[in-house]
Order: sequence, then C-alpha cells, then structure tokens
Amino acid sequence: MGIGRAVLGVCLGLGLAAGAAAQQQGQGGGSDPTGLMPMQGVGPLRSEGTSEDGGGPVRSPILTIERERVIDESAYGRRVLSEIEAEGNAIAAESERISEELREEELALTEARDRMEPAAFREAAQDFNEKVGRLRAQQDQKAQEFTAHTEQARRAILAAAEPMMTDIMREAGAAVLLDRRQTIFSLDVTDVTDLVIERLDQRIGDGSDLDTAPLEADPDASAEPEDEGLDGAPDVSIFPETAPED
Repeated sequence: MGIGRAVLGVCLGLGLAAGAAAQQQGQGGGSDPTGLMPMQGVGPLRSEGTSEDGGGPVRSPILTIERERVIDESAYGRRVLSEIEAEGNAIAAESERISEELREEELALTEARDRMEPAAFREAAQDFNEKVGRLRAQQDQKAQEFTAHTEQARRAILAAAEPMMTDIMREAGAAVLLDRRQTIFSLDVTDVTDLVIERLDQRIGDGSDLDTAPLEADPDASAEPEDEGLDGAPDVSIFPETAPED
C-alpha cells in the first residue's frame, strides 16, 4: 500500500471514529440527526501544524510540507528569487539587444547586395552567418548556466531549511515528512510549512550572512530541472537564422 493511500486511510478512519463517538453522545444526551455533535472536551482542530500552545508542532507520526512555499515565502527564498529574476531579465535584455543589432546588420547587408560583387557578397554573408552562430551559442550557454544556477539556488534554500524540518519532526515524534503535493488527502493540522518558514526566518533571515552564495556556479550542477515549477531559462533566440541568400 502506498504512503498516500495509508494517509488517506488514517484520515478517513479518524473521521469515522469521530462520527461514531458523536452519534453515541447524541443518544445519551439528546438527538443529533447529523451525527456531527462535538465530543465533550475536544476543541476545534488547530491549523498549520502547530500544537495547542502554539509553540511547536502537533504530535503526529506523519507530517506534510509544501516545499515550494518554503522557497517562495521565506525571507531567504524571496531574496534569492529576486536575484534570479534580475539575472534572467539581464540575459533576456542582452539577447533582445543582440537580435535587434543582427536585424539591422542583415538589412544593411541586403540593401548593399546590388552594389557588391557576387563573390564579395557571398563572403560577407558567410561572415554574417558565422557571427550569428557564434552569438547564438554564447547566449544558449548563458541560458543553460542560468537554469543550473536557478536549480542550485532552490536546492540551497531547501538545504538551509533541513535543520528546521528535522527539529520539527523530532518534536512531533514524526517518522515521515511528505511533500503535500504528493498526498491524496491530508489535514491542515499536519502541515508544518508555516512553522518551517517561521523558524528559517528566525535562524538566518534573508540569508545574506551565509558563507556560500547560492548563485555561484556549481560545475557538478545539472542544467535540467529536478522538480516541477522550476524557473526556465530566459528566451535567448537570436535572429536571423541565416544571412540573405546569394
């Protein structure tokens, strides 16, 4: 049986048990046709994985977390993602500038064609093609490096949060921490995302004082994203594909 199905079974079992207890109480102290009469001494469910005193996680063998929220909403994540966005915008702006320069150069070459000897035009066109190919390769390389930097930065944010996750699991007596997106159904009370973000912000703030910078190049980092929702490389298409034909 998969973990997701096990969690669903536990949650459904809790719901059935609560309903049966409420029905028994209704029989002993007044009718409750809905079967939803609250049990004596049991308050409303707490939200977002906090204990009754609000200082720690609930006791549960299984906890859930939304990793994307840790990346997007923590102070460290917001700062790093802002730097990533600025880097991507710079690459995209540079690519657009190069494309515009190549358009102008292609137009000038086309207009000069009638005034040039065929051999001279072919040589100029060949030089232009080589220039386009060289610039396209340079921008493609920058795009690949940007994708690798983005993935590396996201991994660094989650790595910084791992000690907080471990502490919270220990406090909750949990043996498993699941990505909430991979579960079929779970109660909000088992979600410790807000608690992880809060403790991460308290521990490192926006991460400016960390020894390692997440945007530094990692020679072993793959340019392929490992998870859904990763930022893609900026558009670096270089115009035109080829020079004017002879």
